[in-house]
Amino acid sequence: MEQHGIAAGGLNLGKYFLAKNLKKDIPASIVVFLVALPLCLGIALASGAPLFAGILTGIIGGIVVGSLSGSQLSVAGPAAGLTVIVLNAITTLGNYETFLLSMVIAGVFQIILGLVKAGTIANYFPSAVIEGMLAAIGIILILKQFPHAVGYDADFVGDEEFNQIDKNNTFSGIFSALAKINYGAVIISVVSIGLMIYWPKFKKVAGIPAALMVVLAGIGLSLLFNNTSFALRDKQFVHIPIVNSASEFFGLFKMADFGQIANKQVWITAFTIAIVASLETLLSLEAVDKIDPIKRVSPTNRELLAQGTGNIVSGLLGGLPMTAVIVRSSANVNAGARTKTSAVTHGILLLISLLFIPSLINLIPLSCLAAILLMTGYKLARISLFKHIWHKGLDQFIPFVVTIVAVVFTDLLIGVGIGMLVGVFYILRTNLRNPYFYHIEKNGDKKVIRIKLAEEVSFLNKAAIQVTLTSIPKESTVIIDGSNSRYIDQDVLEIINNYKHNAYTKGIIVQLQDIKPAYDVPKLKELRIKAN
Repeated sequence: MEQHGIAAGGLNLGKYFLAKNLKKDIPASIVVFLVALPLCLGIALASGAPLFAGILTGIIGGIVVGSLSGSQLSVAGPAAGLTVIVLNAITTLGNYETFLLSMVIAGVFQIILGLVKAGTIANYFPSAVIEGMLAAIGIILILKQFPHAVGYDADFVGDEEFNQIDKNNTFSGIFSALAKINYGAVIISVVSIGLMIYWPKFKKVAGIPAALMVVLAGIGLSLLFNNTSFALRDKQFVHIPIVNSASEFFGLFKMADFGQIANKQVWITAFTIAIVASLETLLSLEAVDKIDPIKRVSPTNRELLAQGTGNIVSGLLGGLPMTAVIVRSSANVNAGARTKTSAVTHGILLLISLLFIPSLINLIPLSCLAAILLMTGYKLARISLFKHIWHKGLDQFIPFVVTIVAVVFTDLLIGVGIGMLVGVFYILRTNLRNPYFYHIEKNGDKKVIRIKLAEEVSFLNKAAIQVTLTSIPKESTVIIDGSNSRYIDQDVLEIINNYKHNAYTKGIIVQLQDIKPAYDVPKLKELRIKAN
């Protein structure tokens, strides 16, 4: 009887948490859906693919990848970073169906990467670089969405690269937008930002997502502006494909051309997509874990398996390559999502919008959706983040700033690569400077120098220890203390033993304390695993 009561209590508690999470996940899914919708269409357009392919990829990313992923907050979909690769690949391969075959193979490659545990590479991304990437994406969102917010839509929604396909760059695009302002779009954007800021403060209506109110207000204002000087042009609205029948819907799907399986270029394209998509996914996953309020750690290898499966399905049905996408994922986090229900539901909403309400969706102005992305960008690049990193010290702040500048002026992968180089430099610099604790004592007239080695002394510390030992004054007593050391590299042990052997020529007495003849590396790995 008592056990039954406990079981019932556990069941009720589970229902409580499920209901509590759904209250956050469902409104968040609406926000992600509204953010994803123009991004899916814009990336498809820029990739030279059918618009349907972009929506289809978002649906698969939400439902398939969202269900299989171990991440609770990451959202997958078509990635802006792959647009150039996709556009060039379609041209090189000759047709879209052959490109789809390369996507299927890329998905298989990603599954193999997941099975061989390649996802663990994410553990080596410096924290300052990931923080810099998040801030850079926020700045890019603000800079790139500003033209859409004022009614200038020459560049595709979702572009993240500095050089745009409309021949502008990020900054010249803003000046072009200022010269061609549509005041109707500006009013919609301002009202939308106001709603995003103030709507959640009204507790009685806080359950209704602010993003939904933004869309309703945008549609209402755009209809009000019809036949006035504030009227929006046709290209300033969402353009989702309208499907009039089941046969027309199924006619939108495309099949991969498996007859090109022996084409060498197909395999080269597949490998390129697999590597780039996997790197973007791992970077996004690491970034999402950084901003997760519950601080959960997502399984990276499982994510590669999920993404590989998603890309295989997308390739078989006629979609685009997908990754975990930081813009959608950060919008998901900022909207208050708690579990993967939000990502899956956003995929279902994309499907519903395509099948049942495309005409209604096409009434949504891009300027109100730009306002949602502007607010997302502001939260990612908030001033408090810069202050927080500054207080951590220059070894964190410099890689952080370099990453931001590099990402803004190039693209995500190149920018992060540059940030990684700077970050690794500072990590090596810190390791070189901190292999030991150096303490000088007095024993009468004689100096006693105690060198206490760190927990781990690698070959990177070899040069610093060599310089320290050779600079010790004559007629000293040196105690080299390894009591705290779990591991000392063999090269360092050799330097220490050689120094002890030759130090008598300078009148230096060397005492080794708790230093073993050799250290077992596998045992070190075991200790690290236990520590984690």
